Amino acid sequence: MIENNKAILERANTAIMGGDHEGFLSLCTEDTEWVFVGDRILRGKQAVREWMATTYVEPPRFMVENLIAEGDFVTALGKISLKDEAGKTADYSYCDVWRFREGKMAQLRAFVIKVNKS
Repeated sequence: MIENNKAILERANTAIMGGDHEGFLSLCTEDTEWVFVGDRILRGKQAVREWMATTYVEPPRFMVENLIAEGDFVTALGKISLKDEAGKTADYSYCDVWRFREGKMAQLRAFVIKVNKS
């Protein structure tokens, strides 16, 4: 099951980088909950869909450096680049902790920190 959860997350990441929001959401539970620690909480697929529509207008570019799986959890460590409202690219380091339920992504706890380029 652990390897299956990792494969599901990898499929989800591929969908996001390809701009396929609905493909990504098909891998989430209806009651998925996303907690951006220190920022906001999204409850349910529709809330995530609306957030993605404004945040991922252009697909993000990211690199997963490590995927660590244990039980129902998969943790992804990496870097992500997103365009802001002004069209300027911003870079972040992140740690996403995903909890899976019945083969779908049920909960996310995301720790995201903007990286200042020197």
